[in-house]
Amino acid sequence: MDMQAAAERSDAILDAVLREVRPELRWTHGPTTVGSCDLTRRRVVMTDISAARRGNLLGVVDRFWRKNGYRMTAVNNDESFPAIYAQTRDGFSVSLRIGGEGQAFFQVDTPCVRESEVADST
Repeated sequence: MDMQAAAERSDAILDAVLREVRPELRWTHGPTTVGSCDLTRRRVVMTDISAARRGNLLGVVDRFWRKNGYRMTAVNNDESFPAIYAQTRDGFSVSLRIGGEGQAFFQVDTPCVRESEVADST
């Protein structure tokens, strides 16, 4: 797999989890960062998640990732900044982090892959 294929896989991972959330979230692409043999794709949720609904969002995402065979690697139960982290069977690390004002950040970090050009998310 090269970096472009890894970027496309990362986008598919992000698309799939965002489709699970109801009501639908407004989001935008975050920056893509490229390392020597890996990359990171991000989605920034524009919908502010109320303190009362943050646990629900984390639960929906947690259940979806587990249902799809992801291995949960860490959970941060902090009241202000909760987060969950997991890894796919093919080595992609995924996370959902909640900011203090209810901002939500999804991120996928790829495993090491062959170097190639990487197109921006569309």
